[in-house]
Amino acid sequence: MKRFTITAALALAAITLATTAFATPRVDHRQFAQHARIHDGVRSGQLTRGEALRLRAGQRRVARVERRAEWDGRVTPGERLRLERLQDRQSRAIWRLKHNARTRPCV
Repeated sequence: MKRFTITAALALAAITLATTAFATPRVDHRQFAQHARIHDGVRSGQLTRGEALRLRAGQRRVARVERRAEWDGRVTPGERLRLERLQDRQSRAIWRLKHNARTRPCV
């Protein structure tokens, strides 16, 4: 009985650590993709310096909310929904700023 309890406790700890380490892989993937979109916009001249700074600040805000959600070791469905909505909003902002009339002047 004692052996079963120890084994069960170790298995529970391993599962908890595994789910904590990868609590938000979808959020992480979207963050990476959105950073790449911002970088491509800067490189192509579609984004001005100020637009890029504003978008990067938005990305930091999403990362901060993600860290807070993961703080207790579990991301609740409500927290995940909030993160996805923030990322949706950030994605729309990236698209809008990349497709507006302003461009970075070529030097």
